[in-house]
Amino acid sequence: MAIELNVNGKVHSVDVPNDKPLLWVLREDVGLTGTKFGCGIAQCGACTVHLDGQPMRSCIMPASAAAGMKITTVEGVESPAAMAIRTAWRELDVVQCGYCQSGQMMSATALLESNTSPTDDDIDNAMRGNLCRCATYQRIRAAIHRAADELEA
Repeated sequence: MAIELNVNGKVHSVDVPNDKPLLWVLREDVGLTGTKFGCGIAQCGACTVHLDGQPMRSCIMPASAAAGMKITTVEGVESPAAMAIRTAWRELDVVQCGYCQSGQMMSATALLESNTSPTDDDIDNAMRGNLCRCATYQRIRAAIHRAADELEA
């Protein structure tokens, strides 16, 4: 049975099982590979996408549950907050191996879209569950602060 998904502003009709995880539909059926598989149990955050503007783990969400929602992947996020996050990530050399970064950036963008002046506690709470094997957490926090400063300016 075909499912219609609104991904990055474009409707995709995909013929997949209702329980196929959204992550795999995005990667295999829609062809957007920026969203990464990390753990498969919604514990690492590598698969984070926005559903109606909220960060969600796509590895455990059935694609059918996302029908009718606005799905935004790292390839399609274009808000001022996302642009500020990308700039800060580059300026502070946040990325090492890079595997977790699409999920990190999606969570950070969602935070700044709802709170343009986050405290360290706000950042820690918003980013909880986004694991970084390279342990760049201090640079991630600094980059979020820098992006927030850019948005305020």
